[in-house]
Amino acid sequence: MPLISEEPQIPESAQGPRVTPAAGRTAPTPRPVPGPRSAATPRPGRPGPGPARPAPPAQRAHPAPAAPAAPTPAPARPESAENRSAPQIQLIPAPAAGALDAAEEAVDLLLESGRAPGDILVLTTGEQHPWAAHELSFGEAAYWAQHDAGDDVFFADISAAARATSRPVVVVAVNDDADPAVARTLPAARDRAATLLIVCGDPQTINSALGAGV
Repeated sequence: MPLISEEPQIPESAQGPRVTPAAGRTAPTPRPVPGPRSAATPRPGRPGPGPARPAPPAQRAHPAPAAPAAPTPAPARPESAENRSAPQIQLIPAPAAGALDAAEEAVDLLLESGRAPGDILVLTTGEQHPWAAHELSFGEAAYWAQHDAGDDVFFADISAAARATSRPVVVVAVNDDADPAVARTLPAARDRAATLLIVCGDPQTINSALGAGV
């Protein structure tokens, strides 16, 4: 004879109309009605909430020490004359008497190649170029005003190289082959040349003034 499970004891006040089970069938055990699901209770098949995340550093009671600030880079030093890239040097052999003519030919070739007139400065170690002598007759103020305009070839004595500003090309006519004077003035001419220095004169004199790099 099959065993019949014992019905749970339900209070009389909670009992509704009794339904007599059919013969040979057991009465089902009532399932508890699920109550409202709390937020902390995970849904089936889904993981529950993980551990709480730590508060941001600004909200912690004892914030961690801040990382040391990156060192401020030191300001760049201005490039010295020694570190500046040296100009290319071109030597045109010529005697002292023909150095000025060789310099003028070099200027003509530069202009024909597309070089702007304002890019060229011509310096002489001896007698002044005729153009410079003519312009200086009107006074130094008018003469140097043309230099400052920077729109044409400018001719000057090499002793004035310190006053002349740097130009891309400097042409030097060594029309006075006194070794001490050339050795003293050619380095100043090299400092005024940004990209190209052309020296017209005696190669031995020029080499002794500028060194073996010419």
